[in-house]
Amino acid sequence: MVESDPVPDSIDIRDFATRYTAAWCSRDPRSVAAFYSDQGSLRVNDDPPAVGRDAIAQLAQSFMTAFPDLRVLMDELRLTENGPEYHWTLCGTNSGPGGTGRKVRISGFERWRIGTDRLLASSQGHFDAAEYRRQLEQGA
Repeated sequence: MVESDPVPDSIDIRDFATRYTAAWCSRDPRSVAAFYSDQGSLRVNDDPPAVGRDAIAQLAQSFMTAFPDLRVLMDELRLTENGPEYHWTLCGTNSGPGGTGRKVRISGFERWRIGTDRLLASSQGHFDAAEYRRQLEQGA
């Protein structure tokens, strides 16, 4: 892969995104982390990045715990000159420990950088945090 190539030729990015979606719905945080390079990173909005598979699994677990009925839907996969953008919708009820009991439906996207190992070297996630907080308090 040349530095400027957004996706290695040897990867079927649509299949990768479909399997990544299934991993989020699996309730197994390690299956999400397995899509990342050993020192890959996942950053959500302006939060500090989770670096490494253990940290990424912990981040995934936090969503899976907060939303025991978590579902992630792949809305779209855009191939841009800066790399793939994975657009998603998260649905679930915030019924985990300390949860509000409110249903949440929030959309966002992740901008991916694929490493030479054909795994995620980095993912920068974005969603409307204010709308997410509103739904936690009032429901979707």
